[in-house]
Amino acid sequence: MNWIYPITIVLYSISLIGYFVDFLQHNRKVNIMAFWLLSIVWVLQTVFFVIRAIELDRVPLLTPFEGLFFYAWLVVTLSLAINWFFRVDFLVLFTNVIGFSMMAFSLFTPDGDVPESLSALLASELLIIHISFILLSYAAFTFSFACQIMYAIQHQMLKRKVWGKRLLRFGALSKLDSFSFIAVMIAWPFLLIGLILGFIWAHSQLTYVPFFDSKVVSSLIVLGIYAVFIYQRVVKLVRGYNMALLGIAGFLVLLINYFLSGQYSSFHIWY
Repeated sequence: MNWIYPITIVLYSISLIGYFVDFLQHNRKVNIMAFWLLSIVWVLQTVFFVIRAIELDRVPLLTPFEGLFFYAWLVVTLSLAINWFFRVDFLVLFTNVIGFSMMAFSLFTPDGDVPESLSALLASELLIIHISFILLSYAAFTFSFACQIMYAIQHQMLKRKVWGKRLLRFGALSKLDSFSFIAVMIAWPFLLIGLILGFIWAHSQLTYVPFFDSKVVSSLIVLGIYAVFIYQRVVKLVRGYNMALLGIAGFLVLLINYFLSGQYSSFHIWY
């Protein structure tokens, strides 16, 4: 199994380079090659996930390495669906920049199993569902972030009157805005339910809920930022560039929550 992971990383990087070349030169053949390489990456990721689950005799979601890997797998899955159904040329590139970063970063995290001292505590279906819901929300927020970045770039190009074929390939601003909103509307309930399940698990296993833990607090902040995003969009009917910037800010806080808050958490002792 050890050979699958580095090959997957290499093919993923080549696919990303292909999409970037297509971004620069509008090369259809390179775009098709990048898509099929990304498809192979998805197959290898799936094989790796299944083999690890069989070897460890559990769902491989509990360690930092497994969380990052599953996050990357979700992003690749979403990217393939985007490419197949929506045909927004640059959306796959912008989405997979995040996915590849997550998978590359996982190389620097321990890839061993859960320590024996924690195995009994973490052996819970409720915890697996909690982590799954959180990561599903992160994948949807990633898609929304890619749309918002593309919206902001295209807005600036139009403002500066930078015309050309590349501008057309970004897709209509209204479509990017719509995709971004739909993704947030899917991601927000997943995040909310994931947090609630986490609180229930904590209360059942530890008899208390650590509301003031750094990761819990930052997760609630992320939930609040996107709640403001939904409120502004649904109630105030706000659209446009400022909403894209709000969504981008929300995702940056999400990344801080994912990578940094856990370093100061006394509750998330393993994941």
